[in-house]
Amino acid sequence: MVDNVIRGGGILAESDDADAVAARRTLQMMGEHPGLDATAIQTVGRKGWDGFALALVR
Repeated sequence: MVDNVIRGGGILAESDDADAVAARRTLQMMGEHPGLDATAIQTVGRKGWDGFALALVR
């Protein structure tokens, strides 16, 4: 599980922030890994948009 991969309704798009770059790389690696099934889930609440990624080992 990786937290805070979605900010402001997007998957940390086009940001040079070190945390955003690391989250994008992590999502890419999770998506390309042949032994994982992964997804990113967006949540919305009083504080706005948030989200996390979840991967399961096949």
